[in-house]
Amino acid sequence: MKKKGRYDVSDSIEAQYEPGSNDTVLRNKLGIIDPAEMDRVEAQALIKATDALIHEYDADHQFTADDIRYMHKVWLGDIYAWSGEYRTINISKDGFSFAMAAQVPKLMIQLEKDQLAKYTPCHFSERDDIVKALAEVHTELVFDPSFPRREWPLLTAIGEYYGVAGGIAGAGF
Repeated sequence: MKKKGRYDVSDSIEAQYEPGSNDTVLRNKLGIIDPAEMDRVEAQALIKATDALIHEYDADHQFTADDIRYMHKVWLGDIYAWSGEYRTINISKDGFSFAMAAQVPKLMIQLEKDQLAKYTPCHFSERDDIVKALAEVHTELVFDPSFPRREWPLLTAIGEYYGVAGGIAGAGF
């Protein structure tokens, strides 16, 4: 990764690109340099991880911050060396700075105490309550991304948990 702004993060493994990828694909265990191929590999890994995680966590599971880290590791563990680890670099997009990397562990503990404790296990009788729970957890993870790689696909897996646990599997989360 090239130096951007005030800080050089090129020594951080999560900020390095795969040689030959023209800075378009993060350094990975598979040596993939084509972004489309990486998207395909990550999508296949997500399908596999979602299936495994749906069978691992039952409807009575109380999720923790460590569970979210584990889910990230299950999804991307064969692809990236840093999978399952909180990010150590600060990130921004279009001028919006996300939570500082040093705060991520504290924010995840807060997520566990607040949203995860409140909304898991997912024992809601009304679909609207399930959707509200999913939306709040989803929003917290999107606006304070904890991992070096985007979390949107991981949120899909969490959404599937809510659908299965809430009895609305196949609802299109």
